[in-house]
Amino acid sequence: MLRPAKRAENLPELFFATLHQKVAALRAEGADVISLDAGSPDMPPTPELIDILKHSADDPTKHSYGGYAGQPHLRRAIADYYGRRFGVELDDAELLPLIGSKEGLVNMHLAWLDPGDLSLIPDPCYPSCYFAPLLAGATSERFDLLPARGWQPDFAAIPAERARTARMLWLNYPNNPTGATASLDMLAEAVDFCRRYEILLCHDAPYVDVTFDGYVAPSVLQIPGAKEVAIEFNSLSKTYNMAGWRVGMAAGNKVAVKALATVKTQIDSGIGRPIQDMAAAALSGDQSWLAERNAVYQERRDLVLAALRQMGFQVDTPKAGLYLWFRVPEGMTSLEFHTHLLEKAHISLTPGHIYGKNGEGYIRLSLAVETGRLREALGRLERVAKG
Repeated sequence: MLRPAKRAENLPELFFATLHQKVAALRAEGADVISLDAGSPDMPPTPELIDILKHSADDPTKHSYGGYAGQPHLRRAIADYYGRRFGVELDDAELLPLIGSKEGLVNMHLAWLDPGDLSLIPDPCYPSCYFAPLLAGATSERFDLLPARGWQPDFAAIPAERARTARMLWLNYPNNPTGATASLDMLAEAVDFCRRYEILLCHDAPYVDVTFDGYVAPSVLQIPGAKEVAIEFNSLSKTYNMAGWRVGMAAGNKVAVKALATVKTQIDSGIGRPIQDMAAAALSGDQSWLAERNAVYQERRDLVLAALRQMGFQVDTPKAGLYLWFRVPEGMTSLEFHTHLLEKAHISLTPGHIYGKNGEGYIRLSLAVETGRLREALGRLERVAKG
């Protein structure tokens, strides 16, 4: 009998993959399902960026491999972005283009963890941080993010014996799914904790440029000495509406960047050159359109906040990100409420339990959908909530 590797047999299917199959089946039956589950921006990049992609694709010299480490102009654009946006200087050994930050996140586990090694991950957290250690034959343990602390970590609550054996620790701010934001003081505490226990601090930061109400999200690399222990993952998916083009970056500790680059040479052959041209232009070009784009998200955020509160839901006001995170009705689990909305209202949201035990009792709503459709979804939600 042919059989897959145990890592494939033991790896649960990604929730969103099965969810999208259910949504597709409902739509095939004629249902008008409004998907408010994924964080895939509904707006395109600017016309100028699309033109750069088109013109680059017309160049017959731009169809060869993009290079394992990316083209020099993209690397310069990444370094310039970190300098301009965060005041952080990066030399060439401290950065690496990625085929989206998700692949970098997963491959970092392969580059850093041996079988049996330990990764410390927050709860709730992005599911890949839990499943990726399984691919490396490693293990993970969760530390709590709780609403009473504003979904912030309590490093003092992590047992010293576990910290001494851990090889990596993950943070994600602005946070998915909760919308919580990080202060420089908290990030400095994280750097100190990881330096004390010789742990690689991995900061997943794809939402730093999707912000509201004047909030400016920091980078962990702004903390003095952070590059001694930290690597940060960022993405053009949310910032520049380029989710489908798969461009991201890793920046920080040279040893970690080199290890990640070494693993990637065995797995991929780099980003397509026309996409690199578009990405470099996005990072280095006019940034004023981001404020206009964020204003659209903020308008949607305020629309949903008002509607949810009028319906009686408990929800905080996020200063960043693409999501609203709110309590499900009393007496229902997050999955039950999700299923109820999908079946009765044809609205697809994300149940909080997929992010960990602390996500139970919550549900995540994405703002990355056209405003008119968002209004329609809220109307359906109100009708179901009243029923």
